[in-house]
Amino acid sequence: MKSVFSYMLVVILFLLVDSNAQSATEMTFEGEKHLKNIKMLTNGGENAEAYLSFDQKKLILQAKIDGLECDQIFTMNIDGTDKKMVSTGKGRTTCSYFMPGDNKIIYASTHLSGDKCPPNPDFSKGYVWKLYDEFEIFIADANGENIVQVTDNDSYDAEATVSPKGDKIVFTSLRDGDPELYLMDIDGSNQERITFEKGYDGGAFFSQDGSKLVYRASRPVSEKELQDYDELVKERLVRPGILEIHVMDIATKKVTKVTNFGKASFAPFMHPSGNKIIFCSNVNSKDPRNFDLYLINSDGTGLEQITFNETFDGFPMFTADGKHLVFASNRFNKERGDTNVFIAEWVD
Repeated sequence: MKSVFSYMLVVILFLLVDSNAQSATEMTFEGEKHLKNIKMLTNGGENAEAYLSFDQKKLILQAKIDGLECDQIFTMNIDGTDKKMVSTGKGRTTCSYFMPGDNKIIYASTHLSGDKCPPNPDFSKGYVWKLYDEFEIFIADANGENIVQVTDNDSYDAEATVSPKGDKIVFTSLRDGDPELYLMDIDGSNQERITFEKGYDGGAFFSQDGSKLVYRASRPVSEKELQDYDELVKERLVRPGILEIHVMDIATKKVTKVTNFGKASFAPFMHPSGNKIIFCSNVNSKDPRNFDLYLINSDGTGLEQITFNETFDGFPMFTADGKHLVFASNRFNKERGDTNVFIAEWVD
């Protein structure tokens, strides 16, 4: 009897171990040769745009969880533990980042205009992004206290990220009537416009050496495209159906167009080497809602598909040593529409 029990125990343990191994394996899809040991850091709700602290030990993200009506800002350890809200819990928030030293954070919020979430965009005009005039940029302590307003105008200010050098902040603003990129010093002073072409410019990130910016941009060309763009911008809307990846040399303001797919490519981030860019796109998808991660050389050559999930993979960020990749995905979610944050070992 004892031997039978022992045998059954061994079988149960084997099945448990095998189940765990299968679960770990199923975090990847066939063809994802650059990703290894993927771990899910959140589990439920909408979690996205998770970005690393300067010491690489924490993540800051926006999430709509636990009954929240719209996104709020959270921080958590890089293993997903100690997740806590650090925004006010009022209004709508977006685009958060750690400040140098990791004692402060920066994010955009509408809370000064009211406690409730501003209304969702009108999708009768198709799929559009809303650039809420109520968004202003704030700097706060890492625990959310001592909030200081950084921008102050009646137009959209958001999408702020911080240079790894710790000296500059880039953000997007509608203050001049067109969504453009702006730079400011780390304390919020000396706000300067740096893009001037017709079209939306946003979602910018610095290269690791702080010398370049990589960002998404739309460039309406035809008369019909220009008319549609102008009408939408007046209503604080952007149609993101065609977005291309661009790189700017900050010192010279020279801009290089990296992609020319005629599709929606966004959330670009430079590999620490500065020679490659990882980004999110539907370039190879028959379903325009299916986004995967892609890698491309900074000169636009060598496009390579990284993820092969049939729903959404996006918002990638390399660790400073290039050994891990943080990203958001719909893969293996508990509920339809859930987006979670993942971290994976990066295999060159």
